[in-house]
Amino acid sequence: EVQLQASGGGLVQAGGSLRLSCVASGFPSGFHFGGSNIGWFRQAPGKEREAVSVITYTDRTKYVDSVKGRFTISRDNAENTVYLQMNNLRPEDTGVYYCAAHVLTPYLTLDGSAYDYWGSGTQVTVSS
Repeated sequence: EVQLQASGGGLVQAGGSLRLSCVASGFPSGFHFGGSNIGWFRQAPGKEREAVSVITYTDRTKYVDSVKGRFTISRDNAENTVYLQMNNLRPEDTGVYYCAAHVLTPYLTLDGSAYDYWGSGTQVTVSS
């Protein structure tokens, strides 16, 4: 089963930057990281999970409006890793960030229900 490990979270002041990493492994036979879409999602305390960004296996990207121009998603297929560079962080970016893999029938979407595998989260806290 696909395993996803997110890391890179931390405590940062507003206006600061963090880079999150998501390393994937354990793809089933016939599937591989290079053929999968990877998404980032976040959940703030007391709120529902929301999508942040996705990168497809063809390197198409999509962002939620609130992070456009501040966050950049990228991938390194040789390292089975997706990155989320977060600049100009705001207190409202605080939350647990999760990465997820859309493996079986990947298409460009920020709908979390479409994703097949989810990893553990990494905490991002932005102080004002």
